[in-house]
Amino acid sequence: MATFNIRGKNTEVTPALREYVEKRVGKVNRYFGNIDEIFVLLAIEKDRHIVEVTAEVPGGLILRGEESTGDMYTSIDLVVEKLERQIRKQKTRLEKRFRAGGFKGELIEEQRLQNQAQAEIEEDSGEFPIVKTKRFFVKPMDVQEAILQMNLLNHNFFVFRDASTNDVCVVYKRKDGAYGLLESQQD
Repeated sequence: MATFNIRGKNTEVTPALREYVEKRVGKVNRYFGNIDEIFVLLAIEKDRHIVEVTAEVPGGLILRGEESTGDMYTSIDLVVEKLERQIRKQKTRLEKRFRAGGFKGELIEEQRLQNQAQAEIEEDSGEFPIVKTKRFFVKPMDVQEAILQMNLLNHNFFVFRDASTNDVCVVYKRKDGAYGLLESQQD
């Protein structure tokens, strides 16, 4: 059974809420056997009850989902449905990758840092404020694995190291639904 790391932001994580999260979110464990740790953030902002779930699957795969409604329990149910939809949508690719030994140690370590934006920046300073920083490991993989990982994280882009060239690359989802690839180039 997976270890749960459940945090509350502007809300208390009651024993009943903790039990509900573990029961509902724990369902994703059946798709992969043994998920090491599942991170759950329960937050209340204004009238929105937000649930963010990040699960690290053995083999380095990261599943992520976020939902927001007027009720915490409804948000939990919807985020589980979203994760299961992602898994079902990518099922064939996931089976192929795990059988072929793909996703070798790709661990994305997402660290939330405090806002670094200045309260006021002079208009003519020419500086762009950095309001959030994320750090992660860039591990070698092929383009198809990077696209799969991007889709499972529900992101619009994904940074990775090309396994054949060892260059840092970015895959991204285009507005037309297709995918693009940015490759770094040395002079």
